[in-house]
Amino acid sequence: MGSFEQSCTEALGQPLCAAEIGTLQVNLGLRCNQSCAHCHLDASPERAEAMDWPTMEQVFRAAQNCRCRLVDVTGGAPELNPHFRRFILRLRSGGCAVQVRTNLTVLLEPGMEDLPEFFSSHEVQLVASMPCYTEENVRAQRGAGAYERSIAALRRLNALGYGVDERRTLNLVYNPGGAFLPGGQAGLEADYRRELGARFGIRFTRLLTITNMPLGRFRQLLRRDGQEEEYLRLLRAAFNRRTLDGLMCRRQLSIGWDGTLYDCDFNLALRCPVNHGAPSHLRQFDGDSLARRRIVTGDHCYGCTAGAGSSCAGALVRG
Repeated sequence: MGSFEQSCTEALGQPLCAAEIGTLQVNLGLRCNQSCAHCHLDASPERAEAMDWPTMEQVFRAAQNCRCRLVDVTGGAPELNPHFRRFILRLRSGGCAVQVRTNLTVLLEPGMEDLPEFFSSHEVQLVASMPCYTEENVRAQRGAGAYERSIAALRRLNALGYGVDERRTLNLVYNPGGAFLPGGQAGLEADYRRELGARFGIRFTRLLTITNMPLGRFRQLLRRDGQEEEYLRLLRAAFNRRTLDGLMCRRQLSIGWDGTLYDCDFNLALRCPVNHGAPSHLRQFDGDSLARRRIVTGDHCYGCTAGAGSSCAGALVRG
């Protein structure tokens, strides 16, 4: 089978291009309190990469320039960036809607205990990693104690209205526990609601299913187990042209901790910045040209178009 670029061109009649910038996704750095097995960025407590305050100011100006609808803050564990709270306050005071991607367990780290209240006070939307509703599967991906700490964090968030009140969104994220595609998002969401509700009384807004990308630590596991080529064949064979319109790269722009611009967080992991003549750094940010840019693709992109599709907002098509 041909490359992803060829698959897109055959399906669309032209290379893959952006349609708008509805979301700016901002990676505040790779430091994390965990070292998850599926992490495409190899985030860990040992990583030192972090966005500085002058770059955060550039992000704010870019958000104003392109009038995006959402600033999606991620990492690593973005909460560990020393300027994290100041950055959130800057965005919210400027009228930006803000979403934070949290691994939940960081909310129980020393000095972070009041973050749930901070999020609630400033109406920050949350997307929380919860790769399964069972202890065994979460432990396999995230380590011992991660499940129990995640449950404790979810209970605290529920007590503040997250996942309960309409204004306090709490979406959970499911990642497969191996070299296979996610199951149906609706069915998995029903399972999560039943199990987490019955066992712990936990509520949430939506479940998002995300395919494991053959990058970073997950790619290392695939190679260790001799499954890399098999998994890549699975993704290619499951290519679904109906996912192309909803691909996150078409309506989202990713910003690295050093201000480099990427079409998505996965291209950031590969250090493949925006190209084809569009600005590749915040210093040259031009919302109009970036909203029409040609997207840099590679065969890892089959992960977003396999089956029902995958994005930072979950599945792209039904069935």
